[in-house]
Amino acid sequence: MSETDMKVDPARASALISQLQGVSERVAAVAKGRAVRLVAVSKLKPANDILALHEAPARQLHFGENYSQELREKAELLPRTIQWHFIGGLQSGRCKDLAKIPNLWCVSSIDNLKKAQLLDKYRGDKIKGEPETPKINIHVQVNTSGEESKSGCAPGDEVVSLCRAIVNDCPNLHLLGLMTIGAIARSVATTAENENEDFVLLKEQRDLVVKELGLERELELSMGMSEDFEGAIVMGSSEVRVGSTIFGVRPAKADAKVVA
Repeated sequence: MSETDMKVDPARASALISQLQGVSERVAAVAKGRAVRLVAVSKLKPANDILALHEAPARQLHFGENYSQELREKAELLPRTIQWHFIGGLQSGRCKDLAKIPNLWCVSSIDNLKKAQLLDKYRGDKIKGEPETPKINIHVQVNTSGEESKSGCAPGDEVVSLCRAIVNDCPNLHLLGLMTIGAIARSVATTAENENEDFVLLKEQRDLVVKELGLERELELSMGMSEDFEGAIVMGSSEVRVGSTIFGVRPAKADAKVVA
């Protein structure tokens, strides 16, 4: 099956487009003219939904997935003009498969050097065979809340060291910035007027990396999800990841279908 064979229900498409527009308007209202990337998190939602938002009139480009196998299957079915983001926990054994996806735009969950090196190696192999394949953008994940249940580098030397290695030793990757998934309680309490401690710390880490590496360019902040994206944007987020507010309640993983 290809996207030309995939059926998009007009009523479902209309609802999705309306929900995406609502989120986009909320982003614009707090961004105040600043460019903020909206990643539509489509995990466990069918490819039909993604196609409905990627086609005219919505023309949404950036979609995020949490599971590598699901991302691979959707990427094979959907147009290459989609810019995919892998935002889930990354296993070393999945790096090869992810790196082969030509329109994988960003991996936002790099938290150790081994994963970065594997992605770099396999993306390099892909580029040798298909020179038009772009580098993979990278967000280094920072554990700003200090929770053991959360992935991410520890703030400070660990973050700086990993970022330095990506910049200096991974020619097929591009360090785009830092990402955090903060504590749930802090997210719930975040408003456009109430600063989130995780977001404050991520900004500090970004500034530290730029200083320590002597970078002459800005690094992004990827922070903010459905519950707290407006507060994140006010605090300088360059990218927000919004799923259920656009797509609705997700099914259980066992019940999810790649194509509806």
